[in-house]
Amino acid sequence: MALSTEELEEAILAKAAKSPKPQLYIKDFYACDPETKPRAIKNVANGLVKQGKMVFWSSGSTTMYALPNRVKDEEHRTA
Repeated sequence: MALSTEELEEAILAKAAKSPKPQLYIKDFYACDPETKPRAIKNVANGLVKQGKMVFWSSGSTTMYALPNRVKDEEHRTA
């Protein structure tokens, strides 16, 4: 049985917080719930961006997702 939207949001945020990399591809979140279709996972991740819980991060060629505080921390480390 697929996770509810709220459960999927929690799983995505947990994965983003625990990941060794501060930025993640959308495909990295597919493992949060293998029963949910990729498009639905992308819609939930985009909803988290709209809520301000996540941000888009661009490498120049690829758009990735990140927690706002992890991206800022990473930028300060490399600056």
